[in-house]
Amino acid sequence: MRLGISTYSLYQALASGELDILGVVDWIADQGAEHVEIVPVGFELAGNLELADAIREKATARGIAVSNYAIGANFAVDTEEAYRAEIERVKAEVDLAARLGVKLMRHDVARSDDTSIRHFNAVLGKLAAACGEIADYAAAYGMTTSVENHGYFVQASDRVQALVQAVNRPNFRTTLDIGNFVCVDEDPVAAVRNNLPYASMVHVKDFYRRPSYRNPGEGWFQSASGSYLRGAIAGHGDLDLAESLRLIKRSGYDGYVSLEFEGLEECKKGTILGLANVRRLWDEA
Repeated sequence: MRLGISTYSLYQALASGELDILGVVDWIADQGAEHVEIVPVGFELAGNLELADAIREKATARGIAVSNYAIGANFAVDTEEAYRAEIERVKAEVDLAARLGVKLMRHDVARSDDTSIRHFNAVLGKLAAACGEIADYAAAYGMTTSVENHGYFVQASDRVQALVQAVNRPNFRTTLDIGNFVCVDEDPVAAVRNNLPYASMVHVKDFYRRPSYRNPGEGWFQSASGSYLRGAIAGHGDLDLAESLRLIKRSGYDGYVSLEFEGLEECKKGTILGLANVRRLWDEA
């Protein structure tokens, strides 16, 4: 296992201008992380090959890997023209990922106000065709693409599996976020067990959880069925991270594990505490 940090964890510092993305890479290396995951939130990267080169060179100079490049995408669009345009845009992002030096890339596949299983079944073939075309394009770089369990529409473990199986490519898998399953009210430990065989990358995230009848107020959002959730420092929240990490470790998974912090606490402090907790829980697993 190689433990690292997603740049998304430092979103607060990026958004405020306290750090730029190269400063984030430096900071992550200073924490003893083994890799940095690039998530272009809080900075612009698409089309900026010079910045991609600078990130790769900074990581190399600091002795850490650039593990994964994670972007948004939506193939559940109304017209064939928009569908083709989105596929081509994501292919250009694959080129950028190759410039970063990664062999893993996560792209979203769909968002929709209609999150029903009926609608998911109706568009699954279209989503799979897009993901398959992009995976084939990425294969020329020796790259594995993946879908993450987030965004409500393709978030439950069975929907992620359905998509991975429909794409049916050895280099299309899932970025397994062990926390995100609660957003669709699925037990994270059971969902991790379900999808672990398909994982190309693991995200560690924690949440506080409260019932739908007890609104805690500002800073919380609701799950698909109305429970209240708030990002937590990894190891401080209500999820059973210890059991999820035990399952991952005992499966023999030996790839990248990336910490994501999205709590209300100051981001550097939250990331430092979470990283220490994940290291401890992994060692104890």
